[in-house]
Order: sequence, then C-alpha cells, then structure tokens
Amino acid sequence: MRLRRLVPVLIAGLAAVPASAQDLTGTLKKIKDTGAITLGYRDSSVPFSYLDGDQKPVGYAMDICNKVVDGVKAHLKLDKLETKLNPVTSATRIPLIANGTVDLECGSTTNNADRQKQVAFTNTHFLTATRFVAKKASNVGKFEDLKGKTVVSTSGTTNIRQINEYNTANKLGLTILPAKDHAEAFLMVETGRAVAFVMDDVLLASLAAGSKDPDAYLISKDTISKPEPYGIMLRKDDAPFKKVVDDATAAFYRSPEGKTTYDKWFTKPIPPRNINLNLPMDEALKKAFASPSDSPDPAMY
Repeated sequence: MRLRRLVPVLIAGLAAVPASAQDLTGTLKKIKDTGAITLGYRDSSVPFSYLDGDQKPVGYAMDICNKVVDGVKAHLKLDKLETKLNPVTSATRIPLIANGTVDLECGSTTNNADRQKQVAFTNTHFLTATRFVAKKASNVGKFEDLKGKTVVSTSGTTNIRQINEYNTANKLGLTILPAKDHAEAFLMVETGRAVAFVMDDVLLASLAAGSKDPDAYLISKDTISKPEPYGIMLRKDDAPFKKVVDDATAAFYRSPEGKTTYDKWFTKPIPPRNINLNLPMDEALKKAFASPSDSPDPAMY
C-alpha cells in the first residue's frame, strides 16, 4: 500500500525535472549542443540596432535580445552562453533566420501576417507607422504632394510595398527607387537624388536627428499605414524555443526595467553623437507592454 502511494509522487517529481539535452529539439538543442546563440543585428536601424562609435552593435532591440539570452541561459541551466553576432539587412534577415544562421533577429522588423508564414515573432516591443521624411525646402508635407516626384524606400521592407501600392491606387506617377539600407535611402534625400524617403516614422526621426542639419527636415503628418508592431524574429514552428523567448520578453516588458530601457533609447541622448529622439512611450505601447502579444493585427494595439 505504501509503495502504491509513492508511485504518483515519484511520477510528479520526475515531471518537474527539466528536460535533458537528449529531450531538447530545434533551436534549444542547437544552443545547448554548441554553447552559443547567434543574434542578427542591423548596422543603421537607430535606435533599435546599429553600430556605435566603436563599431559595436547597440540599441533598444539589442538590449531586449540580451534579456532573451539571459532567459535562454537560465532555462538551459548553462553556466555560460556565448553570444555570437551576425549582421543582417532587410533583404537577408528572413533567409538567415529560416536557414538557421541566426537565432534571433534584433532589429526593426515589422510583424505582419505575410512574414508569419515564414518566421515567428515574439511579443511586440514597438509600434510605428509609414510616413516620409523630406527637406523642408522641398515644400512637400503630405503624400499627395509627392505626385510626379522621385522617392526612395529600403529594399525588402513593407514600406516599399506600401508606397508602390499607394502610388498605383492614387495614380501619383511616382518614381520609386529601392535602397540597400536606411542610411543609403536617407543619403539620397540628403543629396537631392530623391525628394522623400518612405519608411517607419521612428527610423526617419532617428536619421533626421542624426543628420548634419536636423532642422532642415520634416516628417509627414499623414501616414499610409495603420499602427504596425515591431517584434524580435525567430524560427517558425519551434514552439519550445518560442515559449522561452516569449516568457523572457513578457517578463521584461511588464517589469520597471522595460520602461527604463525604452526611455534610455527614446528620451535620452544616445551614442555615438548623443542625439535625442524625444519619443516618449505612447499609450498604445504602454498597453502592449502591460498585455504582451505577438499578434500582427493593428487592431490589437
């Protein structure tokens, strides 16, 4: 009788024991086996992921990814976990996640339904909308003012698709140029090769603030998109890894450190030039932090 009573207790105890290396699958097994995790970073997505004065990747998304690394390390009960860094661009970020080269993409990537067919996202860390930046001297303030003009957007982004669709629907006759990255696109406006750069508003704000003459630029008040969530990308169909990542980001966003980290990058001077974006956290993002979600639906925010 005593032995029978002990059996359920023993089974319950075994269930509480963390999975062994042999039981791990997917990304968690890869990380456990290699003792390393690879983060994908951008070189000019200020303030999310970019190179500082020492050519070191820093930024808001990098800080979030480092918190995820801590969560993975704790989950796997590792004494140490090497963090490898791999550069990505708008064009390479999804393929490098999908083929296993990069485990987490720490940048400024919009979470949408189309991308969720190829990759997964963790909880939203920012909300943005598509606008344009132009020189004040160009006398353009709204999208309809761009009729017949040359604009630029970054290749491989949702924004270049949106401006192409908007151009067709509204018969604006735009010449739309693709740029390899955000820095090149802004330079095209700076040098007069394009009248406007169409992109996420926060990225435009950072590029204008970091330019030689910030006061020379304006960002459009109107937008051609609904609020769009940014999320850290990871591989699709890897539920165990996603749960660890989701748990880590949710705990971080709900903690006081989540708000402090946001303020560090959006309301205070940031390296290497000590620019200040002056973008306090709005109510929509406060709501997203209080109730973390990986939904791509703008209505959720």
